[in-house]
Amino acid sequence: MKKHELTATLSKKMLLIRTESRYTQEEMAEVLGLSKKTLVQIEKGRQEASWSTIVALCALFRHSSVLQQTTGGDPLDILQLLAHQKMETRKEKTLGGKIWWKDIHQIEGFKLQQNIISFHFRIIDEYDYRWCSSFDRTEMEKKLSELTDRSIT
Repeated sequence: MKKHELTATLSKKMLLIRTESRYTQEEMAEVLGLSKKTLVQIEKGRQEASWSTIVALCALFRHSSVLQQTTGGDPLDILQLLAHQKMETRKEKTLGGKIWWKDIHQIEGFKLQQNIISFHFRIIDEYDYRWCSSFDRTEMEKKLSELTDRSIT
């Protein structure tokens, strides 16, 4: 997934997210820092939201069911990954992949998983904490090998 793909996808979901949140167009435009006219154009599919609008949407409506289903989990994870291209710090506890994830490899308490919606990869430990994420499977397999001192076959 690329920034422009996320922007296009979430632009199409803006109306659903607003409706789910029970905001009027005026309220949603104010929250996102847009004019009502711009929001209407986005909701009607005549214009795509900017990257900064998508960042604000994901940050401010992080717990939206529509957003989570569209991004395959926490939308901030996808934003950070797209912005930085990879994440390598141990982060907050995950749900362990019960939703939106399939296991690729499991070695010595670590799991390499792939998101079934965004297709990015992550490594989580036996306590379900995320260690790193990337869209590059080869890079993630190498990182898993480094963490476990075992090669992936």
